[in-house]
Amino acid sequence: MINTVEEKFKEENLQKNLKNRHIQMIAIGSAIGAGLFYGSANAINLAGPSISLAYLIGGIFILFIMRALGELAADPTSGSFSEYAAKYFGKFAGFFTGWTYWLQCTLSIMAEITAIGIYIQFWAPNFPTWISALICLIVLLFINLLGVKYYGELEFWFSIIKVIAIICMIIMGFLMIFFGFANSGQPIGISNLWKNGGFFPNGISGFLLSFIFVTFAFGGVELIGITAGEAKNPKESIPKAINNVFWRILLFYVGSMFVMLSIYNWNEIGVNGSPFVFIFDKVGIPYAASIINFVVTTAAFSSMNSNLYVDGRMLYSLSLNNNAPKIFSKISKSGIPYIGILFSTLLLGIVVILNYIVPGKVFTYISSLTTLAILTTWSTILLTQLKFRKEKIKGQKEITFKMPFYPFSSYITLIYLGIICIALTLLPTTRIAFLVAPIWVIFLCILYRCVAKYK
Repeated sequence: MINTVEEKFKEENLQKNLKNRHIQMIAIGSAIGAGLFYGSANAINLAGPSISLAYLIGGIFILFIMRALGELAADPTSGSFSEYAAKYFGKFAGFFTGWTYWLQCTLSIMAEITAIGIYIQFWAPNFPTWISALICLIVLLFINLLGVKYYGELEFWFSIIKVIAIICMIIMGFLMIFFGFANSGQPIGISNLWKNGGFFPNGISGFLLSFIFVTFAFGGVELIGITAGEAKNPKESIPKAINNVFWRILLFYVGSMFVMLSIYNWNEIGVNGSPFVFIFDKVGIPYAASIINFVVTTAAFSSMNSNLYVDGRMLYSLSLNNNAPKIFSKISKSGIPYIGILFSTLLLGIVVILNYIVPGKVFTYISSLTTLAILTTWSTILLTQLKFRKEKIKGQKEITFKMPFYPFSSYITLIYLGIICIALTLLPTTRIAFLVAPIWVIFLCILYRCVAKYK
């Protein structure tokens, strides 16, 4: 572990250029991704209309996870989870958490790049997905090497596009449901929520299994903790962004699912086209399908942009703590940990190859691995928060941003994550995660021993 003075000096090389408006919109954007636009169809096919309840319950647990992170983020750092884990559970915990979160973000980019290839084929059906992946990687690399100010500005506008599209869809949907807007004055009503098999058409088992996809959709909200290291005023902007997470989820996920499933039969979603397209098209908006496809594409690109940003910062933090090669701590003149970004982009070339070899299976396999990594990250946040709180209580130190209902909320959320972990083993398409996970753990154990020799 490097000394405090050196660490502080290195941290200050990262530019504090993320403004409050950037943090707020990054928080919104991290909660709205392809999981809503693309992955929600799988969740709906499992849970039916009850998916709205699943997103609501998932949102409550996300609030607890984010509030746990908020306690820790009182001491902002570019490494976030990795450095917190190392501080309270030892060097290996920090090493394991940092590299696993780096893997999570890298896998997320791979999943989103694959999805973008599918979106591009909407306009160009014969355009190879691997070429789309390659172009996206080049553009992402260019953006992330410009500087954090440009990253924040781009995320700000990407998030605005997503927010405006979803709010418009929800408003028009409510007008159709209750006032018959664009439906000859005849209210559509909400009877579709209990027709076609009821609110739980696939039983409680289908409802519980849908939480796998709910988890994947919410993955990325913890990104706020990473931005703290480059925020101008983290003690003000981070708590504000965290407190708003639940309300965003309630509006964007629960609201949009309620509208979709009231207007559409749940078993038609993903079969007869996107319900987002249906609502815009029904109102008579020209080129509705192209507009929504553009929104979905920007959402996926936004997610990739954020995850590559995190990849560079996480490798930077790991190198400061001697858990990664020192070369990753190099900073460009614009304050960018460019070596970590270049390294991550190089490895992301794997997804270009996979999209060339097995284009039809990439998304499913990668998303299941990503979900397991997300569960690991969230569990680490909660366990670290529990240890953090105990030490604060012993030292009789005041906590300004407290976890509500502590310690019940922390323990019940850990149980919730454990149930989702078990659910991953029940679906053939997600079971692959548990076949690969032991390989990753063994690899990290070997890597840690090798790194330890040079400390």
